[in-house]
Amino acid sequence: MVDEPLPGHETYKGRLVIPYITKTGVVDIRFRAIQESDVKYLGLPGAKTHLYNVLATFSAGDFIGVCEGEIDTVTLNKCGIPAVGVPGVNNWKKHYTRILQDFETVYVFADGDQPGVDFAKNLARELATVTVIQMPDGEDVNSVYCKGGPNAIRQRIGL
Repeated sequence: MVDEPLPGHETYKGRLVIPYITKTGVVDIRFRAIQESDVKYLGLPGAKTHLYNVLATFSAGDFIGVCEGEIDTVTLNKCGIPAVGVPGVNNWKKHYTRILQDFETVYVFADGDQPGVDFAKNLARELATVTVIQMPDGEDVNSVYCKGGPNAIRQRIGL
């Protein structure tokens, strides 16, 4: 949580700090609103988007999860499902497919809205190993977890 922002970063005060960490260190930082806000996520000016939690690709076994958003990614990992996240469905980059191509199964956890459905369909076209795990209407991984705990997520992929 940003309590004492650096000069010029006052807009991040009261937000959760989400570091994007790779083997080389922190490559980006995003800030999530804790309270209701018009802007849920903010990034540093000029920052490019990255795949979140890419380190999971090094420790995952035969499968990996993909979802939208950092909080859903953290939730999946907490449930014992190694996962990476895209900071918004419109931020998928073609080269991310290469990162996932060696996994036996790529579970795409699709938010229960049209952009989530479209994201999952598009990724399934790019990668033959995709299995879409559709969240209920109006739900995402974190909301399903909050209602039913880790088993509500794990059961969706048969764990």
